[in-house]
Amino acid sequence: MRVKAVARAENAGPQRAYWDAVGRQWQARRYGELWRRCSDEIHRLWLDKAAGDLRGALVLKTDLFDEAFGDGLAEWFEQRGNRVIGCDLAFSTARGAFQRRNCKASVVTDVRHLPFNSGRFDCVLSDSTLDHFENEKQIQRSLEELSRVLSPRGTLLLTMDNPRHPLVALRNLYPAIWQRLGAVPYSVGVTCSARRLRQLLEAAGFEVIETGAILHAPRVLVVAVCRWIEKLRGVREPAAWWLRWLNRFEMLGRLPCRQLTGHFVAVAARKSA
Repeated sequence: MRVKAVARAENAGPQRAYWDAVGRQWQARRYGELWRRCSDEIHRLWLDKAAGDLRGALVLKTDLFDEAFGDGLAEWFEQRGNRVIGCDLAFSTARGAFQRRNCKASVVTDVRHLPFNSGRFDCVLSDSTLDHFENEKQIQRSLEELSRVLSPRGTLLLTMDNPRHPLVALRNLYPAIWQRLGAVPYSVGVTCSARRLRQLLEAAGFEVIETGAILHAPRVLVVAVCRWIEKLRGVREPAAWWLRWLNRFEMLGRLPCRQLTGHFVAVAARKSA
């Protein structure tokens, strides 16, 4: 299946143009590959615990940024006998994911208006997709659309920026300033705490199975180190010892302070029958 563009989207023109430009820039510079692979590894650890047995499932993967510029998570599902269709708003990103073979089927579309039949998918993975909108209403619209395309009792695996993390909270106060300084490489939007996300999911017809927080390593420091290694040494694959060191921070996810140390809220939910 080749990359397929679907025009149906609500006010997506400027957003699509922006994210297409971001995708082209990252492809030209090979920007941040080492960090993307580190982040992918941490997300895979979460999937090992949260996804359950999904063999033979048809999976929708929203947002192909990781597949285009890292290893991504589509392969995690494919290795377990699942079929994956990926979607992204930006053609440049969807094409990049397809060309790298990190997603074998890619669709260019808006997650708020998906071109799929109701109940088509057994599972949806939405990793840091819904935290780029301007307001909570658009998050709610996206959750309703994800619920629509899921089969009854289908699984939703979702991560979003955690607004209780001190650095995320600081970033969200003045996002434009941090972006101009280069600390934030692309546009960010509103996000939800674990409690508020649970409320939105239940309103969209989901039963929340598990909530938590992931990526507890000091992200600003780790990203800076990864950029330094890439620039000076040209290394784009993380060493095994480096991944083990990062993974140790995930033990903080067991502590009461996890909503202050985890960069992402992570939720597993099931569509109501």
